[in-house]
Amino acid sequence: MPHLMNTYGRLPIAFTHGQGCRLFDEQGKSYLDALAGIAVNTLGHNHPRLVRALSAQVGRLIHASNLYRISEAEMVSDRLAALSGMDEVFFCNSGCEANEAAIKLARLYGHQQGIEQPAIIVMEQAFHGRTLATLSATGNRKVQAGFEPLVSGFVRVPFDDIAAIEQLAARNPNVVAVLFEPIQGEGGINLAHKDYMRSLRRICDEKNWLFMVDEVQCGLGRTGAWFAHQHADVLPDVMTLAKGLASGVPIGACLAAGRAAGVFKPGNHGSTFGGNPLACVAALTTLDVIEADGLMAHAEKLGAVIRDGLRSGLSGVDGFVEVRGDGLMIGIELDRTCTDLVTRGLEAGLLINVTADKVVRLLPPLVMSDAEGAELVVALVSLIKEFLGV
Repeated sequence: MPHLMNTYGRLPIAFTHGQGCRLFDEQGKSYLDALAGIAVNTLGHNHPRLVRALSAQVGRLIHASNLYRISEAEMVSDRLAALSGMDEVFFCNSGCEANEAAIKLARLYGHQQGIEQPAIIVMEQAFHGRTLATLSATGNRKVQAGFEPLVSGFVRVPFDDIAAIEQLAARNPNVVAVLFEPIQGEGGINLAHKDYMRSLRRICDEKNWLFMVDEVQCGLGRTGAWFAHQHADVLPDVMTLAKGLASGVPIGACLAAGRAAGVFKPGNHGSTFGGNPLACVAALTTLDVIEADGLMAHAEKLGAVIRDGLRSGLSGVDGFVEVRGDGLMIGIELDRTCTDLVTRGLEAGLLINVTADKVVRLLPPLVMSDAEGAELVVALVSLIKEFLGV
């Protein structure tokens, strides 16, 4: 038996290689990848431009240190700033690290405003990570259970409920920031309305709070825009990224603008591996390919086709609740626990995921073809109907 710590309920399968939206196991069986490593493999598998760029960079330099300038990190930060309208970028290695940076930044900002016990508003059903601070910000007791005492300084409200924010603003003078996901991934593909995000931006401006968006899962072109909050025409003070930014090479980023820019000074935060040349070349290549190949527009179009196909195929089926999502971030809600669909999908050569117990989650690579999208719809409709006994 391998000596891996027992932290994952791993499925009894291992992949040896991939090509595009296909993965192959040790027996040579092919699978259509509709999960992309949980929104990580933006460019699918074995993308030629990414392979060439990483191979060349490995031959030049993998790591030096943030004690020195890293030109690749500077290039990615400039690119992200141009795409987002943000002013500063801190690089780390994962989404939870990016959210840790955002939480630290918000607390430091609060102390600079003279607030001794700064509080951050977070949402029910949110997921921000598994470190002590980020699991405390997460709205999921399963993630938190057994790790008490939780980190204090978070105030929870219902998701997409502006009245709850207004009520809290009126009675809690310690609030310094709001942290939320424009689309809750782990929470079940729950979308924040555009008016909600605009109202939240307005309240943050009125109260001098930081407007912080977690785009770890929904960012980087997946919804048809570079970042999901851009659909609402708002600019955050803090934005966190990771997952799909480097197409499988570990990277995270915490971006700051407006009143959040300049809060961190040398010594306030750091990361040994953050912004290393290899990860940054992977990020640059990913951004280049998304732009050059029109993958955002493709994600928007193909996502709509997949959602329409699923709705049509499952319409009237007893046990089917709804299909929701944006671009290639899609959830199919059923009226019962459906985790068994993951194993059934594997048997059928399909990689999917179930989150919030009752929601089939699809996060395919942005390079998925129209034909593969159609194949996904047919396979999934068949699987769900069989599962529901139709």
